[in-house]
Amino acid sequence: MQVITTICELKEHLKTLQGSIGLVPTMGALHKGHISLIEKSVKENDFTVVSVFVNPTQFLPNEDLDKYPRNEEGDKKVCELCKVDVLFMPLAKEMYFEDEPLIKAPAKIASILEGATRPGHFDGVLRVLNKFFNIVRPTRAYFGKKDAQQVAIVKNMVKTFFMPLEIVPCDIIREADGLALSSRNVYLDEEQKLSALKLSRSLLKAGNLIKSGEMDSNAIKLEMKKILEPLKVDYVAIVDREFREVSKVELENTIILVAAYVGNTRLIDNIWV
Repeated sequence: MQVITTICELKEHLKTLQGSIGLVPTMGALHKGHISLIEKSVKENDFTVVSVFVNPTQFLPNEDLDKYPRNEEGDKKVCELCKVDVLFMPLAKEMYFEDEPLIKAPAKIASILEGATRPGHFDGVLRVLNKFFNIVRPTRAYFGKKDAQQVAIVKNMVKTFFMPLEIVPCDIIREADGLALSSRNVYLDEEQKLSALKLSRSLLKAGNLIKSGEMDSNAIKLEMKKILEPLKVDYVAIVDREFREVSKVELENTIILVAAYVGNTRLIDNIWV
């Protein structure tokens, strides 16, 4: 495995690779969720590049950029075990310039839900991914479905900028108790982890209601909110795959999403139905 920190060195190394390239862009602190993306890329491509970069442009001023979990040596070990070909770990000064064109996420999808709580977040996500896609020129790029809104916005960029790559959404990986894996779970103590299960349980309730024939979005959201009490809920939403709010669940075209605070930690989760 090559560990590379500069864009120049990465580009030179990529010139030597003949075949398909899978890119797994991450912010590090790699866990089983990331591993599932990496393993899928390794299986589906001739070469896999994993980037580890805590991207400053996607954090709001009051967010956790400085204390975001970092584990450089652990990340290297994970990538070695997963047979990653290239681990790219650039510094911010390598990625950004003082004066550069900016990219704006489409307002219709980027101003709601996560975008309403974190204005400008998706602009920063697209800004860095646009750079990674241009540097690596991957055949496929792998993203977790837990960040469902991000997946939709990245797909939109790839489509509208005519980028020659495939975006591959990958299933959410959960703990045995149902908690969706997240790098921010390290912020939770044992009692908070139990409270955090309310998110996945509310989604399980939604899934069971749908299986029993309940398709009314308001009725489903009402039952979810009961389970989420007494957490501070940011949103409970039921949308189609284009992130348009729907009054009735449309099977194979609906995402049910929840965001809530457990202590000071904001967590998100969803199911695709």
